[in-house]
Amino acid sequence: MRILVVEDEKKVAAFIKRGLEQESYAVDVVEDGAEGQNYAEMNDYDAIILDIMLPGKNGLEVLKDLKAAGVGSPVLLLTARDSVEDRVKGLNVGADDYLTKPFAFEELLARLRVLMRRGGYGAPVLKFADLSLDPATRKAKRGGVEVELTVKEYALLEYLLRNPNRVLTRTLIAEHVWDQSFDSETNVVDVYINHLRTKIDKDFPLKLIHTVRGVGYVLKAEE
Repeated sequence: MRILVVEDEKKVAAFIKRGLEQESYAVDVVEDGAEGQNYAEMNDYDAIILDIMLPGKNGLEVLKDLKAAGVGSPVLLLTARDSVEDRVKGLNVGADDYLTKPFAFEELLARLRVLMRRGGYGAPVLKFADLSLDPATRKAKRGGVEVELTVKEYALLEYLLRNPNRVLTRTLIAEHVWDQSFDSETNVVDVYINHLRTKIDKDFPLKLIHTVRGVGYVLKAEE
């Protein structure tokens, strides 16, 4: 899952990015409101973490314009102010939730998961055929046997499981599993797909990860 963080406080942004990456999210960070709006309009994010006090264009202005542009990503507002008026103003503009600084990372993560669950991203356990992935425990199983995954393998498998029977291009996969620094000229997507196949499909007669030649990959339970 890919998250956009729009936050001008470098320490706060680094704190959020590090924590989310440890949870297998791909994270883009920008420090300016106008730039954050451009990122949100040009890319498909599963959620946006948006600070209100931003240079150039504040978070409420950004949020208002994103909603007017039809951007549907759930938005979690961050602010150092804790008045009821500020919270109501943010929610009225279109925020999905509101978090006051300072905050514990666990609370931010919990709120983020709730937002993505509302958008269809938070099923307790993802299942397809005899393959399952539990986001809470971060454990994957095939045929009841636990499969050990690296951080990126987990993120890739989660994205496939959230989009079964859908052909996913290499570009789509890269955008949701890696951040904006991803080099589109590399074959890293294919490399990680092969890693997953070794762990998920190799020992089973029914193969789940299929190549769509010239396009990308699809998770399906048929040859």
